[in-house]
Amino acid sequence: MMNTTVVIIGANGFLGRYLCRYFARNQREVVAIARHREGWSGDGMFLEWDGVNSGPWAYALEGAELVINLAGRSVNCRYNQRNREGILNSRVDATEAVGKAIAGCRVPPKLWINASTATWYRHAEDGPQDEWNGEPGEGFSHEVAASWEDAFFSANVPAETRKVAMRIGMVLANEPDTVYDVVSGLVQKALGGTMGDGNQRVSWIHMDDFLRAVEFVMRDPFMEGLVNVTAPDFPTNREWMRVFRESIGMPVGLPAKTWMLGLGAAFLGTETELVLKSRWADPLRLREAGFRWRYSKCSDAIEDLAGRRGLPGFFKDCEWRSAGARAWLQATTR
Repeated sequence: MMNTTVVIIGANGFLGRYLCRYFARNQREVVAIARHREGWSGDGMFLEWDGVNSGPWAYALEGAELVINLAGRSVNCRYNQRNREGILNSRVDATEAVGKAIAGCRVPPKLWINASTATWYRHAEDGPQDEWNGEPGEGFSHEVAASWEDAFFSANVPAETRKVAMRIGMVLANEPDTVYDVVSGLVQKALGGTMGDGNQRVSWIHMDDFLRAVEFVMRDPFMEGLVNVTAPDFPTNREWMRVFRESIGMPVGLPAKTWMLGLGAAFLGTETELVLKSRWADPLRLREAGFRWRYSKCSDAIEDLAGRRGLPGFFKDCEWRSAGARAWLQATTR
């Protein structure tokens, strides 16, 4: 009988708790691994780890259908020396620990997905960058991405374990302290105007499509290496903010110059790079493999998420069905 265990490392983070709920609802045995239970969705079995050393958690990887590693300190902070070291080391150490655990398995997992970031690419001005032709960027964010992926691809694991590094864009869900929540809050206060020059591109993906993309990769035995996990729509910041304003009918959005964003970021303990850096990652491999997005336009994604607050709202049965299924049900029950 096939082992249907899905092991989610970093299970108490934003993406981790949605993945735990998604796979639990899709009849998988979920093992959630994290430093502590706070933030975990409660789905599956929980195991603690310290992000560095082996332990009882490693036994859960034996024969698993999927191991997905999302562990890493949040980048929503000031990039001082201490925080830089924490961001980098938390990703590299966790990836190396997972690699050693897989190498020690008697029956290795079928697939190891490791999180990465769309900020790996250079500041794109001439067009989107795909997995084959994208050029590396520079600066701290790129250094983190490069070290993270180096640790992943250099891990000496059995050949039976397929490896995929997902370069993930901004994932949208109606969840506190996420991109959707922060931008919506600014818009409601009439502060949702253009940020900086407004020409920087935004690579994003609806949470629904992110979850489906993970399962799509899991089911495709030929998908390995680098995969961009974003929507095929790359609005400029100017367009992005306009869509958010239109979603609630806000006619006014005060713009924020770069110097203003710098002051605000310092006050909030974060970095302007998170909104000023252009992310223009093209999901070429997903598209060519036949993946179909439910939310390929940011306007549709933002409209859908307005009524899906938090985990309970997102996974409401009536909303979880595809649009086609809902239309069919409505037609057959009249």
